Amino acid sequence: MSNINNAIDRAGQISLAVFDVDGVFTDGSIIYSSGYGEIKIFHAHDGLGLKLLKKAGCNIAIVSSRESEIVTERFRELGIEEIHQKQNNKANILIELMNKFKLERSNIAYTGDDLVDMSAMKLSGLAIAVANAHPLVKEAADWVTTNKGGEGAVREVCDLILKAQSKLDSVVKEYTS
Repeated sequence: MSNINNAIDRAGQISLAVFDVDGVFTDGSIIYSSGYGEIKIFHAHDGLGLKLLKKAGCNIAIVSSRESEIVTERFRELGIEEIHQKQNNKANILIELMNKFKLERSNIAYTGDDLVDMSAMKLSGLAIAVANAHPLVKEAADWVTTNKGGEGAVREVCDLILKAQSKLDSVVKEYTS
């Protein structure tokens, strides 16, 4: 299960970080509002984490089993091009991404929270579950975040990868000097 030293070793090889959406970027709630459609709440720290990871040269992909205009809008705003929605077999998307970017399993981190994520987690080199993931998902993960989905878990993943690759200091420099 969750071994931080093993996760850091694996994170050092990551060049593609793949994330589920509902339950990872959000707390898992799906809110429908009469006349306004679907509402999602995203954590700002997660967005900056993605920007820093991208700035450090890591590719990022979003893979969701649901489809939402809000998801497209949020991740386009963050400069993410690989947005794959309505994907019930997420492992297939990972295979496509591995081929597209010419990567090995060891180069891919996958972060999820529920059973639909397990096939992709098993295919990745670093399988990550958020703190509030389903117990079976946490058991299958190489590492479990301290933060819950929607509460900075994605930022925690981004920081782990950046630290493992000794890139965190250089990408945060513009914010700290």
